[in-house]
Amino acid sequence: MKASELREKNQEELQGLLTDLHKEYFNLTMQKGTGALSQPDQLKTVRRDMARVKTILGEMARA
Repeated sequence: MKASELREKNQEELQGLLTDLHKEYFNLTMQKGTGALSQPDQLKTVRRDMARVKTILGEMARA
C-alpha cells in the first residue's frame, strides 16, 4: 500500500482501513503464537501499513 494511494481517500475510509489492519494484525499475532503463521514477514508489512495510515490521518488533522 502506497502513501499516495492513501492520500486519495477521505478520513472515514482511512479510519475503516485502520480498523481492518488492526484486526488483521491481531489475527496474524495469534497465528504466530500457535505456530500456524506461514509468512512471518506479513506482521512487518501490516505494522508498516498501520503506521502509514496513522501518518496520513495526522497530516489531515493538522491541515
